[in-house]
Amino acid sequence: QVQLVESGGGSVQAGGSLRLFCAASGRTLSTYVMGWFRQAPGKEREFVAVISWSGSNTYYADSVKGRFTLSRDNAKNTVYLQMNSLKPEDTAIYYCAADRGFISTKPDAYDYWGQGTQVTVSS
Repeated sequence: QVQLVESGGGSVQAGGSLRLFCAASGRTLSTYVMGWFRQAPGKEREFVAVISWSGSNTYYADSVKGRFTLSRDNAKNTVYLQMNSLKPEDTAIYYCAADRGFISTKPDAYDYWGQGTQVTVSS
């Protein structure tokens, strides 16, 4: 069993930056693919970014490519999502998730989820 806790969310003006953290307990994250998803009010949960277990491969949604950077520190059991040049449309609850299988952009592929952290970007 893996417990995931997100932090680092908050309110920021457009063009600003935030760094989200996803800390794990219960098991080491080193064998899990880690993904970030977000969900805005009235919308479905959507893929943001994913990183392989080793950290050598990352994949981003087109909407965040070039602005967000996903990284991980397996020794610290933590995953980081650096978000720059934030836009109002980035406003959502952000969730991290762990996948025991292969890299996927589909929420159903993930086995464990955190409770989410709110990101609000004002114009």
